[in-house]
Amino acid sequence: MDSKRKNRATLIGLMAVMLWSSIIGLIRGVSESFGPTGGAAMMYTVASVFLLFSVGFPQLKTFPKRYLYVGSLLFVAYELCLSLSIGYANSAQQAIEVGMVNYLWPTFTLISAIVFNKQRANLWVIPGFFLSMLGICWVLGGDHGLDIAEMASNVLANPLSYGLAFAGAVIWAAYCTVTTRYAEGKNGVTFFFLLVAAALWAKYGLAGGGPMQLSVSGIVYLVLAACAMGFGYAAWNVGILRGNVTVLAGASYFIPVFSAAISAMLLHAPLSYAFWQGAAMVCGGSILCWTATRSRRQQSVCADAR
Repeated sequence: MDSKRKNRATLIGLMAVMLWSSIIGLIRGVSESFGPTGGAAMMYTVASVFLLFSVGFPQLKTFPKRYLYVGSLLFVAYELCLSLSIGYANSAQQAIEVGMVNYLWPTFTLISAIVFNKQRANLWVIPGFFLSMLGICWVLGGDHGLDIAEMASNVLANPLSYGLAFAGAVIWAAYCTVTTRYAEGKNGVTFFFLLVAAALWAKYGLAGGGPMQLSVSGIVYLVLAACAMGFGYAAWNVGILRGNVTVLAGASYFIPVFSAAISAMLLHAPLSYAFWQGAAMVCGGSILCWTATRSRRQQSVCADAR
């Protein structure tokens, strides 16, 4: 493969980073028009259509059974946690904070790779983990930074959203571990997205998702969110398979900062200086963990990471 093709593939992969960075703000925009459950169901349905055309439907018979069953369960659980945690947020600013909790997944993924996949690491992983956790505490502490009382108050004001976001980060780390261990190069993202859409429509029908309010802005958010999800995966796969994995892995750890900036712009939600400090800590902790697990022979990157 010549360098031009590799550079082009890397650039396409970097586009996925920017697309995924917009997801938090776009999901919130969709939920405000169509409701948390109905909006998410519509979003994953449209994204599934995009994936069918861009990635195609996988040949499930060729998939390792463990990846097909366990991977699909974890993927669906994560996407439900992600979309509903943002949809159930009480405000746009809280949605961004919830999204930041979700971005603990890079740190958890690397810790999981060390524990379960025997990924080699040095001692930098310890300060990296604690820096990421400190960053989340800093974000949840409000305008005063590390404020335990304010952090507890914020979480108790909406434990469902924050709990779903944290659970999602843990579940995605587990999914990445399963993918690395059992997928054997297979990519079931289109099938998994269809399962997520089906699960959300089932929840909408059984639990009563509430009325949907059609509007021009809501439809625009819906199309953009579906594009960001569907085309983001397609672009990431091109980058991981044909581009510079090291560059893409490094860029992915800056998604929390990119996401906060884009979400604040889309949702017109001003963020405090303390929030940006916390976001920087989350990124810094993830990068330290990534540096600790790097080796000349192997790098742990989830093929579906985001």
